[in-house]
Amino acid sequence: MDSLKVGIIGCGTVGGGVVKLLIENREVIAERIGKRIDIVFVADKDVEKVKKLGIPEEKIVDDGFKALERECNVVVELIGGTTIAKEIILSAIEKGRDVVTANKALLADYGEELFKKAREKGVSLKFEASVGGGIPVIKALREGLAGNKIERIYGIINGTANYILTEMTEKGITFDEALRKAQELGYAEADPTLDVEGYDAAHKIAVLSTLSFCRWVKTENVYVRGIKDITPLDIELAREFGYKVKLLAISKLVDEELEVRVHPTMIPENHILSNVNGVFNACLIEGDFVGDTLYYGKGAGEKPTASAVVSDIIDIAIGNRYSVPECLFKDEKKLKIKAPEEFISSFYLRFTAVDKPGVLAKISKILADYGISIKMALQKSIDINGGVPVVMTTHPACKSKILKAIEEIDRLDVILSPTFVCMIEEL
Repeated sequence: MDSLKVGIIGCGTVGGGVVKLLIENREVIAERIGKRIDIVFVADKDVEKVKKLGIPEEKIVDDGFKALERECNVVVELIGGTTIAKEIILSAIEKGRDVVTANKALLADYGEELFKKAREKGVSLKFEASVGGGIPVIKALREGLAGNKIERIYGIINGTANYILTEMTEKGITFDEALRKAQELGYAEADPTLDVEGYDAAHKIAVLSTLSFCRWVKTENVYVRGIKDITPLDIELAREFGYKVKLLAISKLVDEELEVRVHPTMIPENHILSNVNGVFNACLIEGDFVGDTLYYGKGAGEKPTASAVVSDIIDIAIGNRYSVPECLFKDEKKLKIKAPEEFISSFYLRFTAVDKPGVLAKISKILADYGISIKMALQKSIDINGGVPVVMTTHPACKSKILKAIEEIDRLDVILSPTFVCMIEEL
């Protein structure tokens, strides 16, 4: 039986999972594809850790670049980051090796360079594990939906943020309390910035957008806002309006321009995405012929992500070398990225105002002056720093007008603190 020789660089959580899967399911994989997948080296500075996984000492290397000197068919890069990882991938491609990676940040920021190099050298660069962990969303876009014009993507694609918002929604606790619990359970890093500020999700939606809309999309093209400012009050008020709050990654065509954004979003509580809770991920993709399709599962962790990595290795073993659409390499006019101030959306606005007659009228007048129509309004008898919350939702409006109106409203002497703004997606 023929074999595919695989070298793994980086043996952390995911790398260790890949090693375990390839060893434990070696015979199962061979039976399915008619070819053995052999690990010829594992590179990691912690040699003892790799030994404990059952890798013979002669196959262990303590330096990724030294490891590339050894013969192999496929290099699996799992060290993360955008510096050494990039050098290793480029070096592997230069040597004519196929590459598998889970590195969404690297692909979001340097994908164009890497994929063009892989195409030039005639090798494959696979990345199923970069988005959604064990959910086969990349394969769905590359293959299952290849005949469709993709119109919209809505993703809950960061498990840490989703866990925090779920805890806040179900238990009424603060962001800080929910984050602390997530860290205790190992769902959040000691430094959770990438997750709670939205950048991890931004990397992922950039990758999905590149695949879907035939335009190289980088992290810098994504409007990003995190969840730290969400309060239990906003979650409770959202419920009164019939919404739940999720950190939503959105990519969609609007008037032949591309909107790519990640931010806390209020979505209808009866929508299927509202019921994606805890550390689970989901991605709703709409194609012009297929309509809505939903992909759901564990978006991170050793085993789900290892499963996605190995699926790419198997693809290469059976000769499926497709990576990204050919249109990305053509000098055609590309979609324009819509500026954030041009977004059209409904909005949730929470004002903190003095409790006296006429406040609602003053706010409403300014909104009307900017052509913003109020959908619902309420005032709660809750003391917030000597004021009360006045809450409104709007009909669809241009974000630039909302921001200008808010700037003027916040200058009123009846407004006690900056207005909180959250976008609404009716889905």
